[in-house]
Amino acid sequence: MKLPEIAVIDYGMGNLRSVAKALERAGAKAVVTSDARKVLASSGVVFPGVGAFGPAKKNIDKHGMAESIRGTVAAGKPFLGLCLGFQLLFERSCEDGTHGGFGVIPGEVNRFGYSGASRRLKVPHMGWNRVFLKNRDGSRMFKGIPDKTYFYFVHSYYGVPSDKSWVSGVTEYGKWFCSAVEKENVWACQFHPEKSSANGLKILKNFVNEVKKC
Repeated sequence: MKLPEIAVIDYGMGNLRSVAKALERAGAKAVVTSDARKVLASSGVVFPGVGAFGPAKKNIDKHGMAESIRGTVAAGKPFLGLCLGFQLLFERSCEDGTHGGFGVIPGEVNRFGYSGASRRLKVPHMGWNRVFLKNRDGSRMFKGIPDKTYFYFVHSYYGVPSDKSWVSGVTEYGKWFCSAVEKENVWACQFHPEKSSANGLKILKNFVNEVKKC
């Protein structure tokens, strides 16, 4: 059986090989690429990332991939955003000024600040934390994964969807924040599934299964 080909978007930021290897273990052919045509021609797209919002968006625009990202989403192809790739799907971010995102998810990206009686949170939020599922039975992204499962996080900013119907998982770190979204063909998470052991691999496997259906 021919393996589904999934494009892993390369915009010069992050360890993309670890994501590609995880997708291959999940049963896909992963193609790391900065070619917009290959992104559009793929059966599914993974949008990873590590780093700052502004420089990442600038690199994406420089490679001419903005329209391929929007085009993939509009075409209904399975699309998975990871960490910074999750944040870039929002309308804007306040990281080092105000920067426009792709506007796929309505809302904005904010920075962790204080908690409780002006207690400063340790930033970045780094390490294992639980994801509380909003729709345990109907989620395709978290199929076969228990509620309150631990995943691995590394981030200083978090997405705030203005339309709560996007939210599929939340996590507590000084406050409750959205740690995963799922709507139609778009899935995205703030944590790193490729670094989250068996349950992280299960999310990637669920995504690969979605690609196989198309």
